[in-house]
Amino acid sequence: MKTLTVSVVTPSGPVLEEDYEMIVCKTETGELGILPGHIPLVAPLTIGAVRLKKNNDTYQLAVSGGFMEVRPDKVTILAQSAEKASEIDVARANEAKARAERRLQAKQDDTDFQRAELALKRALNRINVTRK
Repeated sequence: MKTLTVSVVTPSGPVLEEDYEMIVCKTETGELGILPGHIPLVAPLTIGAVRLKKNNDTYQLAVSGGFMEVRPDKVTILAQSAEKASEIDVARANEAKARAERRLQAKQDDTDFQRAELALKRALNRINVTRK
């Protein structure tokens, strides 16, 4: 079966570079599935899981925003952060989730609600990626 090379890079360095049969990402306009031979495009990513399919197996990465560049034989993801499911510290993600929920429930004037909501979304994304 045809494959395409998927490269995931963060400011901390490369996270992944492997061949897959399909990739599904959550963009700002919805989910986008990419197969080999896809037309070139660039799309902004949101906080969400990147699903990678190879040999009837699905692998996931937790991505916190960034951009995806698609070429017929390669997909490059430039992400603010990206973690493989196997590398996620679930206890730390649960602590971050609880901390963000407390900030949102406190309703104090000095709370940055947008920042707390984004922290909650990132924590939930990391937790969800480890469950699948």
